Amino acid sequence: NWLYLHYSDNNKLALGATGNGGLSELVSHFKPDERAYGYLRLITGDDLSARAKFVFISWVGEKVSPLKKARVSTDKAFVKELIKDFAVEIHATDLADLHEADVLHKVVKAGGAHYGDGH
Repeated sequence: NWLYLHYSDNNKLALGATGNGGLSELVSHFKPDERAYGYLRLITGDDLSARAKFVFISWVGEKVSPLKKARVSTDKAFVKELIKDFAVEIHATDLADLHEADVLHKVVKAGGAHYGDGH
């Protein structure tokens, strides 16, 4: 339910990993000295409707050089040409930006109506 894109040794964007362990597993790949991108599938909804929502994450670790940080904006535009379907986009520079409850809240908020039984 996620994929992780990173820059390989030759500074080309490459698929680094995929998995089914959710946000916590995806986030474990983000390192302080790298730029990377994540794409995550979450199931949201309530007792009347469950639906898949996607999150696009751009990651720039705190130890990334200023020149590489600057390149993220143009590289991110390229990645978003390939990954077009997402409900929420998050730009993170610290793992604290990616707490599961906060990410889920953003996805639910972006999802529109929330019908439930009032409980």
